[in-house]
This record gives sequence, structure tokens and C-alpha cells, in this order.
Amino acid sequence: MKKQTKFLGIAIIGILMLHSCVSSKGIDYKTKNEQEYKVETENKLDHSAWDKLLKKHVKDDGLVDYKGFKSDGDQLNAYVTYLSENKPNENWAFEEQLAYFINVYNANTIKLIVDNYPVKSIKDVGATISPFLKKFIRIGKKELSLADVEKGILQKMNEPRIHFAINCASISCPKLLNEAYTAENVNQLMDKAAKEFINSKKNAISEDKAELSEIFKWYKKDFLKQSESIIDYINQYAETKINKGAEITFIDYNWKLNDVD
Repeated sequence: MKKQTKFLGIAIIGILMLHSCVSSKGIDYKTKNEQEYKVETENKLDHSAWDKLLKKHVKDDGLVDYKGFKSDGDQLNAYVTYLSENKPNENWAFEEQLAYFINVYNANTIKLIVDNYPVKSIKDVGATISPFLKKFIRIGKKELSLADVEKGILQKMNEPRIHFAINCASISCPKLLNEAYTAENVNQLMDKAAKEFINSKKNAISEDKAELSEIFKWYKKDFLKQSESIIDYINQYAETKINKGAEITFIDYNWKLNDVD
């Protein structure tokens, strides 16, 4: 049974990766280069509507008031439509594109839950294989899934901090910040998200042992693009530094909905 479960998991991951690579074609995005983030970047899009919704319905601890979002469904749908009608192009700065796709992922995740609320977990949302493969996100004329946005675009932008910025509506996820990402603040907010997640109770870090979120196992290759080891990457943000060669284990992921109730 364990072998069958492991095989199924590998098969699903393979489908996710293949699916996203095909579906994300035709949407412009840039990859991070060796240059620093721009000190001054002009915002091309207005994310203030999303910012207001986040401040109203997301607690400081990251728990989400989905009932509140549902009551403001018109505003949420209007923002999602705004994103779909303003797809990025090659003239956008990297920071503008990155903020856009993070907000696309997070806003549409909230919408997916709200449209199916009440649910106990995002995994309870009906889909052929997984809710992450459900094609309900429109960007221009393209229809994408959450997996398309994450694996087909965001991961390819060569910025591993996106794994702390996007939220999959689950307790074990890095918390959803109650502030919208913009071209101007995306670097600062990703740093904040990384520091808060790594030093939260979702990881148990000491000098000689680290019990880590499975995020660091699932996306290890992304983190190793910028650091020699997972420990080196984490130590950039960890308040307690992990010794080289420390024992590393992973904490089972809790997919329970990150609801206030």
C-alpha cells in the first residue's frame, strides 16, 4: 500500500509539471537575473482593491475569514476579473510580473475556497485529479490552474521566495499576508514572508536538529539554485542558525483549511 501511495504521489507530481508547462505557454514572464531588484519601480497595476480585502479578512496570524470574503464576493470577483483582463507583457518589469502572479495565485485560491465554501480542506474541492489542476483561472484568453501558475510560471521565474509568498489555503502553508504584493514592495514582502515562515512553529529549528516543513523537501531544487544546501538557505533567515551536518527531518503537512473558525 505504501508503495502504491508513493507511486501515485510521484505520478501526480509528474502530471502537474507536464500540465503546467503546456498550459502556461503564451503568457509573458521574466526570470530573475543577477541584477538587484530595482530601487524604484512604477506600478502598472492597481492592487489596492485586493489590499483592502486582505486587510479586512486576513488576521495577523494568517488565518482567513472566508465567510467575510464570501460576503464581499463581488469585490473579490471584480479584482480577479481585473487581473484576468490585464495580463502581463514583456514591457513589464520583473517585479511587476512577480507581484502580479503572486496575487493571481492567492486571490484565485481564495476564490476557489469561497466558491465551494464551506469546506474543511482545499483537497475537498471537487476536481478530476486535484483542485490544483482545476482550470478556473483566466489570464487573457488562457485558462490556467493553480499548478499552471505555480509550476508553469512562478517557479520558472527563478525566485524561490515565492514558496513563502503564495498560500494554498492550508494550516501548514506559509501564512497569507494581509497586504497585497506590488512591484514596489514585492522584494520586501517576500523577505518578510520567508523570515516569518522559517521562524514560525511550522518549523522546529535548533543548532543540531531541524524539523522542517515539507516545502523544503518538495521544492528543494528551487532553493539549491541559490544556496549550497537547504541549511545554508534557511540560515539566511533563521533566528537560530543550524549547524552544518545537523539532522534534518520533515513535518507532515496539515491540509486543514486555514479558516478563522
